[in-house]
Order: sequence, then C-alpha cells, then structure tokens
Amino acid sequence: MRADAACSHDSNRLITETKMPLDLPIPGPTDDSPANGLRARWQELKAAQPRLRARDAAEALGVSEAELVAAQCGITARPLKMDIEKLFAGLPALGRVMALTRNEHCVHERKGVYEPASFGPMAGIVLGPDIDLRIFPKHWVHLFAVSDGSVEPARQSLQVYDSHGMAVHKIFALDATDMTAWAKLVEDLMPGASSVALQVTPAAPSTPRQDVAADRDALLADWAALKDVHEFHGMLKKHGVEALQAMQMVNGIYSEPLAITSTNDLLMLASERQVPIMIFVGNAGLIQIHTGLVSRIVRMDCWVNVLDPDFNLHLREDRIAYAFAVTKPTSDGALHSVELFDAEGGRIATLFGKRKPGEPELETWRRIVADLPRLTA
Repeated sequence: MRADAACSHDSNRLITETKMPLDLPIPGPTDDSPANGLRARWQELKAAQPRLRARDAAEALGVSEAELVAAQCGITARPLKMDIEKLFAGLPALGRVMALTRNEHCVHERKGVYEPASFGPMAGIVLGPDIDLRIFPKHWVHLFAVSDGSVEPARQSLQVYDSHGMAVHKIFALDATDMTAWAKLVEDLMPGASSVALQVTPAAPSTPRQDVAADRDALLADWAALKDVHEFHGMLKKHGVEALQAMQMVNGIYSEPLAITSTNDLLMLASERQVPIMIFVGNAGLIQIHTGLVSRIVRMDCWVNVLDPDFNLHLREDRIAYAFAVTKPTSDGALHSVELFDAEGGRIATLFGKRKPGEPELETWRRIVADLPRLTA
C-alpha cells in the first residue's frame, strides 16, 4: 500500500441519509469495450480495498475519476447533458441535499437547499444560508447521475467533472430530498443521444513552484491601498505573482507564518469559544463556503475533521506546506484570514471570521487568529 493510502479517508461513508435507487435504463458498453475492462479492474480493486474512495481508485488504476464513473454507465451511472443553467434551475426544487466540493487535500460537505443561481459572463453565484457557491462554468464539462449500490439503500448523486476528469462538484440525495423532482431534473438533462464515450484531456503534471521577480515595495503599496477583499485577486494579477509568493513577500508586515497544526487549533478555539467562521474550499470550477459555528472537531490520523450535523470538513493536515495569518486592509477595517497552501503553492482552504460587507470583523475572531501558534525557525 502506498504511504498516503494508509491516511486515506472515505468522506462518503459519513453520508448516511440516502434514498432508493432510480430506474436507470442506460445503454452500456459492449462486452469487449475498454470500459468493461476498467470496470472489471475496479471490481477487483474494491474487493481488495472495499473502503477505497473512487478518487483514489482512479489514481491506482491510472485513469481519471470521470473515466471510472463513465465505465459504470449501463450499470450504476448515466451520462447527462452538461447544461449548467438548466442544472441549477432545477436544484432548488430538490429540497434538502448535500453539496460536496473538494480539491486534492480538502473535502467540504454542506447540507441544505440550493437557492436560485445567477450567472454572469464568466462566473455564477448561489447565495444561501446553507449552500453558498462561486461557480466558474468553463470547468463544468461532464455530468453524470450515479446510483451507488455499495451502501443500502443505494445513494443517489449528480456528479460534475472538468475536462481532465477531475471532480468539480457532487450533489447527494438525502432522506428529505424530493426524489420526484430529482427524477425530473435527471430526465430534463438527458442528452439527445446517450453515449458512454468520454473524452478527457490529461492534466499537466505538477511542477515545482516558480517564483517570479516582483517589486516588493510596489506590492506593499497596493496591498496597503486595498479597500475590499475582492480586490486581492486583481492585485496579484497586476503584479504577476501567485498568492503564496505574495504572502512570503509581505511576511512580517501583512502576513505571519503559522505552525502547520494551527488549523486544528483554530477549529478547536472556534468551537470552544462559539465563534462563527467562514471556510472557503474550492477547485478550478467552484468555491464552496460554510458560514457559521463549528462544533465537533475530530482528528483521524492525518485528517482534521469537522463532523457536525449539517457541515463536514475533511482536511489533510500533512499536505499543508504553508499556513499564514494574513491581514488585508478594507474600507470596513482590517480583515484577518488563515490561508493554507500545498507544496506547489496550490490553495487548500481559506478561513475568515463570519461577517457581512459593511460590517467590521468580529473581535472574537481576531483573538483566535492572534492566539494561533506561529511558525518557529
């Protein structure tokens, strides 16, 4: 078993509210198709490691997760038309569901109801008290309806993948979900001609992070002039730097390195002091946000978990290479965040105190950030 397989964590096994499977009469692959070969290899792998997640199984089999799902078409999955506006138009009628968004190192699960989405030229947004999303549609390429029979009763989901076959977003049915509306949405998204063929573009291999030459004084001046946190991305783009490099360049002024264990400390303090927080987790196609209290914080091997009734977080602490306490000036006063990055500079998660635009930051949140352990030399 590879080293990090021992630290694998099946977040899906924590989902216990399920519905009976829908009737999915889907044309399947022929007996000699590559999909059947992949399906057989996956069955062998599941027999040896029954709790292995689909994402890890795909890596072990040398394929993308979307290809693994597509291999089940005709059995437990059906391909749907990736019409993002029609999909989001139908989600509010489903009622209570579970929304899951993840990246390589963190899984964010939130139960609730989808509010209506609005879309602009480049992005969309869902603003709800439970499910809160920032959507980047160009990465929403493949869509499947899946009925997972490995649990009883079978678990229903809608699963979205990007052009590389990486998961962007998953929606799971719960006991309170309106399954009549679910079936109608699936039917509305049926393509004109079903096909199990799936084309994915291999993702570029990870490369070591390359810092670029940048003017530190100019960056500091623009950082000091920030009026809104939403200006931050534009500032980075202007200076041609990634977020991690920017944090390192302003170290000691607007950022402080934190101990890698500080995320667990933060969650524990927020739970003990009953301070509402915001947790942002995303990938290229979506950012999902939890706003509110956290209560049950549990360590499992190298995972830090929030296991609350309506919100679950699963974060691989051993994949955090850099953690920073960051200060951003705004017209509402200074805002403080905790920002986590992997070894390649990819953003894992960002945490803020709960606030609305126009309101100052919670002093209780500032005290939590101040109490986190700083990185020692």
